[in-house]
Amino acid sequence: MQLLKTSITMPLEFVSAGHFVTDELWTHSQRTIDSFELIIGVKGTLYMQQDDEKYEVRPGDVLLLLPNRIHQGFAASGKDTSFYWIHFLCPDASHIADEEFHEEMYMLQTNPESHRINTAIYIPLFSTPSGIERLNILFHQLLHIAYSDYSSRYAAGYMATSLLLELSEQTISGLRTTIEQTPTDKNLANILEWVRIHAIEPISVTTLANRFNYNKDYLSRFFKRKTGMNLQEYIHALKLSKAKDLLVHTRQSIKEIAYAVGIADEKYFMRLFKKYEKITPTEFRKAYYMTHLNKQ
Repeated sequence: MQLLKTSITMPLEFVSAGHFVTDELWTHSQRTIDSFELIIGVKGTLYMQQDDEKYEVRPGDVLLLLPNRIHQGFAASGKDTSFYWIHFLCPDASHIADEEFHEEMYMLQTNPESHRINTAIYIPLFSTPSGIERLNILFHQLLHIAYSDYSSRYAAGYMATSLLLELSEQTISGLRTTIEQTPTDKNLANILEWVRIHAIEPISVTTLANRFNYNKDYLSRFFKRKTGMNLQEYIHALKLSKAKDLLVHTRQSIKEIAYAVGIADEKYFMRLFKKYEKITPTEFRKAYYMTHLNKQ
């Protein structure tokens, strides 16, 4: 699968968007444009060729056309064919690759801190997203914003960024399907999901080994080999990620936060936090505390 990777530290630059509908046989004309174009199939089949690659865009399919490439229809689409289209530019550098990003996206799935550190989106050149209805809703919101009298020209850009971010998240989540090729890989996916859901409970490697019928030492080696991360460290990272959110957004005491993430010993929690974050929970709170909490 080829993917576009680009940063969204700044919103994408919205150019135009629309809903194409034809009531007669129609073939897309040949052209070369200087922007990206995202096409979402709605009805019928759009026959689109980019350079030498041919695509059949059916309802629920999403095609990304690249700037400065020749694209054209290679066959006539039937009556009532329709699709959504969006033209946009990437303010930051963008890059197209094949397998290069797959391991990167997998690590995003297994890194509890990915929501804090990742600034990129990953858009397939051609895909069939599982949550196409969410993309359709976001597209209609984009059209409303784009053709309303908003005071800021950035509004449509932020909405287009939200739409592509949703597509990127579905792509990253869908990667799980591609790695679940064997019973062993399916077990790994189940373990990752179970730990994520139960992270704030007092779980341990022994807990997981018993639940999934593994020898504890074998499970640790297996997890390390598959993810590059120690299983106990992964559990700790999930707990500390939740703890950091509570430190920043609540007034709970350190003891209360330790208990909330499944660590009964406050002193052990403080040692653990200092080990991974290099500062104490109190120092972290002072550095990042948000002052706009509502008072009751």
